[in-house]
Amino acid sequence: MRLPHLPFVKICCISSLTEAELATAAGASAIGLVSAMPSGPGVVDEHVIAEIAAATPPPVSSFLLTAFQNASDIIKQHQLCRTSTIQLVDHVEPCELELLREWLPGIKLVQVIHVTGDESVNEAVSVSEYVDAILLDSGNRSLEVKELGGTGRTHDWTLSRRIRQEIPIPLFLAGGLNADNVIDAIQTVEPFGLDLCSGVRTNDKLDEAKLKRFFETIRDL
Repeated sequence: MRLPHLPFVKICCISSLTEAELATAAGASAIGLVSAMPSGPGVVDEHVIAEIAAATPPPVSSFLLTAFQNASDIIKQHQLCRTSTIQLVDHVEPCELELLREWLPGIKLVQVIHVTGDESVNEAVSVSEYVDAILLDSGNRSLEVKELGGTGRTHDWTLSRRIRQEIPIPLFLAGGLNADNVIDAIQTVEPFGLDLCSGVRTNDKLDEAKLKRFFETIRDL
């Protein structure tokens, strides 16, 4: 299978300028910067996020991962962090998304959908008119302590493909991706982009060898 383009790759859970430079040198098109979450890896202080975002040169995108669900909190957070993209890891109502559009013109919005069943397809379709992209992950918002990303688990990629086929905007695939399964993931889902955290880390640190192997694998497509 030969894709028309290499997938856009985002390396998430970036914790320092050194990790950001390592990711972009390996070939990442974007870096993910994780603000306060109820669970999961990679959380860094908002001032650190701002420092890394400011040092990230175009055309590399910087993603702020936020668990806030109302526009006023997200806007306040973005005013400090100043990333080029906001990744909404929890459900955000359409009225709040419209406010974000109004108050943050030029900032891309990416809504995370945690793929748990057929209801995830409907959720992705309904929100797709309000955001720039959908990102599919393997969390679970219904738990007492919400899982909003960074689980290292894969989900049902046949559902991911259905979502990709039914939405009119780009789709990112996340959840347990690594060099060993990425070819299967790409062939099954055909996403616009890929999002990795644990698959390119060792002991929570970004692993240069794993990054190199991952990018070599997708370049062989």
